[in-house]
Amino acid sequence: MKKTLLIVGIVSLAFVQCKKESDPFLIKNGSIGNLNKEIKIKQIDSIFAKDSIVKTNSSPNALETQGEVEIYEKGGKQLLLLSPDNESDPNSTITNIQVFDSRYKTEKGLTAASTWKDVKANYTIDNIETTINAVVIFLKETDVYLTIDKKSLPEELRYDMDLKVEASQIPDDAPFKYFMIGWEPAAK
Repeated sequence: MKKTLLIVGIVSLAFVQCKKESDPFLIKNGSIGNLNKEIKIKQIDSIFAKDSIVKTNSSPNALETQGEVEIYEKGGKQLLLLSPDNESDPNSTITNIQVFDSRYKTEKGLTAASTWKDVKANYTIDNIETTINAVVIFLKETDVYLTIDKKSLPEELRYDMDLKVEASQIPDDAPFKYFMIGWEPAAK
């Protein structure tokens, strides 16, 4: 009986030890790696403890992380830019994330290094909004939204702000200017 319990205990421990860790670069609805939309900006220090955190505009007297922060690997490569709902509140949740590192990818393989062709092949477009220098594309059923510089569009689409850009008018090889994740602020 003791041998059976010992074997069961060892096997159980082996399964716990072999448990697959979460992918630190996977983007899913409501999460990106170890970050999720409930995380408060003041918790960033512990989540990215092995990386470098640059506070871009927080108060010099702030005891906790607050305001917008940039995340860099120890080697210097920029990973993310995190923007909270309220810049002056360390208890504020993150509402926007700009992704710089192409290792971050969606479940369908979309990265910051992808092109418009990858979007068309894997996603349904929810909306395309035209700005002065870019078009912003919102994807259905995902937190990801993309910006494509108007320089990547055909000449006739670049200068008219009132012109509605259609998905079919964007060239397949158009790169992303910004690869973003947007979350609604947490209810208070």
